[in-house]
Amino acid sequence: MTVTSNSGLLWELTKRDFVQRYKGSAFGLGWSLFTPLLMLAIYTFVFSVAFKARWGTGDEGKIGFAIVLFSGLIVHGLFAECLTRAPSLITSNPNYVKKVVFPLEILPLMTMGSALGNFVVSLGILVAFCALSGTPLHSSGLLLPILLLPLLLTVLGLSWLLASLGVYLRDFAQLIGMVTTIALFLSPIFYPITALPPAFQSLLVLNPITLPIIMLRSALLWGAPINWLAWTASLVVGAAIFYLGFAWFQKTRRGFADVL
Repeated sequence: MTVTSNSGLLWELTKRDFVQRYKGSAFGLGWSLFTPLLMLAIYTFVFSVAFKARWGTGDEGKIGFAIVLFSGLIVHGLFAECLTRAPSLITSNPNYVKKVVFPLEILPLMTMGSALGNFVVSLGILVAFCALSGTPLHSSGLLLPILLLPLLLTVLGLSWLLASLGVYLRDFAQLIGMVTTIALFLSPIFYPITALPPAFQSLLVLNPITLPIIMLRSALLWGAPINWLAWTASLVVGAAIFYLGFAWFQKTRRGFADVL
């Protein structure tokens, strides 16, 4: 992979991609702050006020529920943004395929970099909200880059796979939106995984965002011990998906120009 040799190009593409989505709007980059705050307020009202949902961590207030909820939503946001954009990465950039000698494999890295920018902004909002509300955070939260590594590898592998499949099967662009919505509700974002029977808990663990959500909360919010055995298993799976997704992309890219 030529990521190292194209690091400058990748940085410029990522920066442009992150800024481009807000270009021309009156609020500009402020939308990256306003959007997660608005969704936090809406979800908190619906689930903690209308449905009277509670997490069961000892803090039954709306603020405690909002913090736990938002911490899960930002992980899903990272996952969903990368995957929903992946099927159209090649088809929306035909000039990169036909007219320019361009390292197409860095396009999923570009979208991940942009999504990570939004994730960092949302994480900053979470930390600020905790500070303002007097909710303690734990130093083990500094392990987040390590804890999220299996998810990043998985997302990159799936992005390469979907970017390739999106060239040959355009229906994937429509299908993946449903998949990310299913992943939203079949993960411990709105409810603790312990609220489900053991058989369903095992199924939820197959969702690639389940363990990252649990580990983020354990490290940052609750200071609970990290299940390093589960992390290691997810790292192995993530590395396998990363390798297979990249290998598939490189094998099928020869036909992109013919299809486009």
